[in-house]
Amino acid sequence: MRTELVWKVGGQQGEGIDSTGIVFLNVCHSLGYHTFGYRHFMSRIKGGHTNYQVRVATRPVYAVGDQTDILIAFDQESIDYNFWELPSGAFVIADGFGAKLPEERGVTLAEVPLTKIASDLGNSLMKNMVAMGATCELTGLPVEPFEKFVERQFSRKGDEVVKANLEALEAGRKYVRERWGQQAHFKLEDSGSTSDGRLVIEGDYAAGMGALAAGCRFLSAYPITPASMIMEWLAVHFPKVGGVVIQAEDEIAALCMAIGANWAGARAMTSTSGPGYSLMQEAIGLSGLTETPVVIVDVQRAGPATGLPTKHEQGDLNEIIYGSHGDIPRIVIAPGTIEECFYALAEAFNLADKHQCPVIVAMDLYLGMSRGTTPEFDLDRVHIDRGALLSGADALAKVKGQFERFENTPSGISPRVLPGTAGFIHLTTGDEHQFDGRITEDPKIRKAIMDKRLRKIDEVDYPGLSVRGSLPADIVLVGFGATTGALWEAADRLNADGTRAAVVQMTRLWPFPAEELSAALDGAGSVLVVESNATAQLAHLIRSRIGGDLLPTLLKYDGDPIRPGEVEMRAKEVIADVSGARIA
Repeated sequence: MRTELVWKVGGQQGEGIDSTGIVFLNVCHSLGYHTFGYRHFMSRIKGGHTNYQVRVATRPVYAVGDQTDILIAFDQESIDYNFWELPSGAFVIADGFGAKLPEERGVTLAEVPLTKIASDLGNSLMKNMVAMGATCELTGLPVEPFEKFVERQFSRKGDEVVKANLEALEAGRKYVRERWGQQAHFKLEDSGSTSDGRLVIEGDYAAGMGALAAGCRFLSAYPITPASMIMEWLAVHFPKVGGVVIQAEDEIAALCMAIGANWAGARAMTSTSGPGYSLMQEAIGLSGLTETPVVIVDVQRAGPATGLPTKHEQGDLNEIIYGSHGDIPRIVIAPGTIEECFYALAEAFNLADKHQCPVIVAMDLYLGMSRGTTPEFDLDRVHIDRGALLSGADALAKVKGQFERFENTPSGISPRVLPGTAGFIHLTTGDEHQFDGRITEDPKIRKAIMDKRLRKIDEVDYPGLSVRGSLPADIVLVGFGATTGALWEAADRLNADGTRAAVVQMTRLWPFPAEELSAALDGAGSVLVVESNATAQLAHLIRSRIGGDLLPTLLKYDGDPIRPGEVEMRAKEVIADVSGARIA
């Protein structure tokens, strides 16, 4: 009996690989298991290798698996591409194409004519359901949830379609049972729970839900992988609450529209990835100088240029923190799990309103496009704080004399009223200005208002980091974003082996939490910074803010996510040789 199973299906894009993976993941979720699914796909509409890995366990899991136990291969390329992660004892179901294993290592090759079986039943497209039947037999999972899925999915197409797919499901089970029997089963322990109180959702969708819960009602964006799913989700749900989604002509227009909507009083945002974020640099400066709140979600992907549009990376860190001409206040936060995507987006709007500046949410492809089990979101944790926003008679009572939109307050945060509020002249410009908004080039005023703007983020009420484990530790693993899950699981393995390991997840990247991080790293035997880029951007940022020597790193930038086993192995190397830094 197993407590964990890693399953993968591979084939050509356009063959329904993703939908097959999602079926398996959702059925396992319905049975009470914890799941984590990740899709690997190419930047083309049809053709080219794609695969979908599903990790199923009786405990929470937060990352892709190190190895694959069952591989459903619709072509030889799927075997060749994924064979390296098949351990001895793994099982390959090949779609009757004369498959070959690259080498002998105790892997079972099962030729199952998935397409032929489906064709004989009337439609070759049902090969995915045949594969589900074979999977059901191999894992010993009950067939009833798969049957319910078929009935739910195909009922609108009529009884004949439902019947044919149920027959395909049973045919896959029967074929495997008759040829490989009980010896082939990868039996999972009973989940011991139900799916009650848990969701299964992608990170991008969770982010969209967080924005909706926060009162955001306007998104302007240009479609770009891997951020488009936020736009797609909000396009479906915003109209239900009077919200609007606008597909702009480019990312420059998208951010300018969002800034305008915020200036007018709406809670508004834009979503993009690295190339689009680069185009937004001037408009980010406009938000900073005009002290207009706006939320920007950057779902990072592999660059530079067009790069690898459908692959994971965390290479935008420097751009997110420093991008834009001139000096402006900004806040950068980074969720690390699907659950955190919801709460981070919800709080981003409060931060933007309170500090009247751009707030960037640093996500990444791995986090945004992964689907997994997460606790149901607690709406009681979401509150709306519009900051120093005055309205109507309340505004007139609190403001004596001439209203200065950019009043030079001790905190740097000025009261604001919405354009059109009776009794107020509202003047905003992208030129440098006086405290009342009128353009100026006076050196003294320029310095005073610049200092005032930068003071606004001296005190930001958002945690700088999250610590998992006991400090001080033999080794502290440091990272941000989607690396978090791999760090947690690697630390658990190290602790199980007798090494005291802890994880420091950077949840706020700017303003940088230097004091918090220094305290967390104080007394650590070793430190390992883990990030998905080639130039150790987080490691260099840490050194620039808290000093000291360059820290050992694990850098991965081949487009694939970091796995727990890779972190565990590198951590052991660092513990054995603290001098073994790998800084680009």
